[in-house]
Amino acid sequence: MTNPGGTTATSPASAAHRLLPGLTCAVAGTGAAYAVTLLLPGLSALTAAVVLGAGVGNLPVLPAAMRPGLQWATRGLLRAGVVLLGLQLAVDHVLDLGTGTVLAVALTVAISFLGTLGLGRLLGVSRGLAVLVATGFSICGASAIAAMESVVRREDEDVATAIALVTVYGGLAIVAVPLCGPLLGLTGVEQGAWAGLSVHEVAQVVAAASPAGAAAVATAAVVKLSRVVMLAPMVAGVSLAERRNAPPRRDRRPPLVPLFVLGFLAMVAVRTLGVLPEPVLDASRTVTTLLLAGALFGLGCSVRIGALLRTGPRALLLGLLSTLLVGLTAFATLRLLG
Repeated sequence: MTNPGGTTATSPASAAHRLLPGLTCAVAGTGAAYAVTLLLPGLSALTAAVVLGAGVGNLPVLPAAMRPGLQWATRGLLRAGVVLLGLQLAVDHVLDLGTGTVLAVALTVAISFLGTLGLGRLLGVSRGLAVLVATGFSICGASAIAAMESVVRREDEDVATAIALVTVYGGLAIVAVPLCGPLLGLTGVEQGAWAGLSVHEVAQVVAAASPAGAAAVATAAVVKLSRVVMLAPMVAGVSLAERRNAPPRRDRRPPLVPLFVLGFLAMVAVRTLGVLPEPVLDASRTVTTLLLAGALFGLGCSVRIGALLRTGPRALLLGLLSTLLVGLTAFATLRLLG
């Protein structure tokens, strides 16, 4: 069908038909990612999804008809997942940590983010990869990377590399925190706070704090979620910087604040008001993971493994230095302020 301006209009039915093959593939990939996590409980579903997507995307037999749906999944499911992520956060839980710990969280996130950007420049890593690693390591791993990748100029391989680094160094932190905590004179609860403030993924935080006991795990979870609160201002700030630095174009510039960030903040407000019952909140956690896993599977399908491997040594060094920076900063701020 052609509109009066001479351009071709696409009906909703034809658009849905065009997206269906790729969306079906994304759903199957999400299910496969969950199956992998059942076999490997220490592996995040988000990490499994992007790895599986990269494998599928590099198959020579992947039909071109799947590309539109996979691209839509990468954007649409991502934004929906980040919005629902806000339901995991209640402002009063963060405030219950006390002023000192909240300040320690803010300082650790800021120093880790800016410090990782500086390390990226020193190592000659692309700005897109440095921003994604800085976001994932300073805030909440793959979820933060997924939120940031939609507002920063980057290559698809940068996203896959950043998530891989979160997996590698977060896994090492699961071993390092229980070993180093007693050597540093930390009590069980202090060790939990250190894990929550320095380890990347939520599942990794719980695993790192578990040897110190149930109280340590509870403290680690709340401290970790307090870092997630920083996701919205971080993404909004980078979006503003990208908008200011973007070259002049005829099409519209990036929004001042992405709508999905506003949605995230709205969901934080809903959770803080306490109007949703616990079963709904439990279901929202599962749906959030499903949406983000589907988005990252779609993203993985666009990654080219050859380009990913070429980023290797410098990216690994950036991940190591950023992990050390986050861990040392977290320890220092907790000792001074927590």
